[in-house]
Amino acid sequence: MIIAGFPAGSFGTNCYVVAPDAGEECVIVDPGQDAFDGVQEIIRENRLRPVAVLLTHGHLDHMWSVVPVCDEHKVPAWIHPDDRDMLADPIKGFSRVAGQQLFGGMTFTEPDDVRELTDGATLDLAGLEFTVRHAPGHTGGSVTFGTGADADIPPVLYSGDLLFAGSIGRTDLPGGDHAQMLKSLTRVVLPLPDETVVLSGHGPQTTIGRERATNPYLQELAPQAGPRRGM
Repeated sequence: MIIAGFPAGSFGTNCYVVAPDAGEECVIVDPGQDAFDGVQEIIRENRLRPVAVLLTHGHLDHMWSVVPVCDEHKVPAWIHPDDRDMLADPIKGFSRVAGQQLFGGMTFTEPDDVRELTDGATLDLAGLEFTVRHAPGHTGGSVTFGTGADADIPPVLYSGDLLFAGSIGRTDLPGGDHAQMLKSLTRVVLPLPDETVVLSGHGPQTTIGRERATNPYLQELAPQAGPRRGM
């Protein structure tokens, strides 16, 4: 199993290239700012053949390079419909003033082939199964991608900006909703087994068990994850 990740661009957004093994097909998760060259290097070193780009949400720092990556390899981009409009108009993910200051004058378009994600769907890509969970809160169309365990590899959650090591995603940008974020954490994150490896949109990897024990946001929610004592 190959999971090669690197922080891309000035936002330090983690981009991941995932494949069963060298010489096989692969999937790219969240190609952000200046991610193209890093993706290409991983592909060349491991003789990989991309088949899709998966986007955890529509914020520009996670999808800045989606068009060049998709164009180069003639592959589709998958995104939740609630965030799709940000592909061509990323300023919608920021306040209008901040968006104009950061990206004013820049032009963005959708990739030629865009496919929409649905909650609970299973994507069979590159010889792997990715389970999609809609997890709004950071944005309306935020999702996570989960891959299952086998005898040698623990389950993995590509959490985007839902869950970080020691924290959670911000909810103060357009489309953010703190109450929805807490519901998504309760519904999507807490039921996962402790050994699940969490590969976040920013920062280091962690595990569900570690976050359940130490993340203050999950600690507040943990009593809601199962039957309470005495019930």
